[in-house]
Amino acid sequence: MTKPSERARTLWQLLEPVHAAVYFAPETKSAYDAIGLKGYWMGYFASRAAALGPVGPEVVEAVFYVFHPAMVARALPDAWEAADPQTVLDARADIARTTLRRALGDQADSPEVSTAAEIAVRLALAAPRAGRPLGAAQAAVPVPDEPLDALWWAASVLREHRGDGHVAALTSYGIDPCEALVLHAATGVFGDDGAAYVQSMRKWPDEEWAAARERLVARNWVDPDGAITAAGHEARQAVEHVTDAMAATAYDAPDETLDRLETALTPLAALVMSTGAVPATTPVGIRPGV
Repeated sequence: MTKPSERARTLWQLLEPVHAAVYFAPETKSAYDAIGLKGYWMGYFASRAAALGPVGPEVVEAVFYVFHPAMVARALPDAWEAADPQTVLDARADIARTTLRRALGDQADSPEVSTAAEIAVRLALAAPRAGRPLGAAQAAVPVPDEPLDALWWAASVLREHRGDGHVAALTSYGIDPCEALVLHAATGVFGDDGAAYVQSMRKWPDEEWAAARERLVARNWVDPDGAITAAGHEARQAVEHVTDAMAATAYDAPDETLDRLETALTPLAALVMSTGAVPATTPVGIRPGV
């Protein structure tokens, strides 16, 4: 019998390619440009936040957690002057459908997609919503009729449900947004230039990044060069364990049901990854489907 927390992590790694394909499709920027959202990041922030309604940057800064406030403020609230949230949600769903159909080919209409969609939707609808703002908002978006669309919808709900729990875990350990990134980069998952990559992706200024690193040095979680220490690794593992345990509340189903979901998702995740629709290591630092 698989531990609930281990199952939650495995299913996250298999669902992540399905959800994340929407961020890396070649048509992503042009699709958002077409509805008036200028630049990749305006499209990203508006599309991921649209289920919350026309919220301001302060809300998104809080729930997305790791982006520099100035980066968010460059996109919101201006995005809502160009397109209302429903228009953005529709564009996002179109991008997801297009990129997943391209990645999966004939498998887009396979029994595996239907099985995965049916189970994942049931789990997503039943997932606890208290304290899960992004997960709850995404779950309030109507479930699409087509299995592939429904699978992406469910993957998005379950992914944001987990992300909300991860933010709660980070805050419970007193890890602020920039510290979370510095500590993650220190693991080496992003390669030798991981710190520079993560810092640039989330737009943290050098002085704030250095200050966060110094705070982690003071906790003996990273060394002065930014490499993770044994204590830092232990802290990271503790956060991930709490995240997995909290995510497991969304997978309250018999083992046989979860086995069926895992079996259906495994070849789909592998196919999405093999086509390059999602990077081998995603910006959240996992290697999905592996």
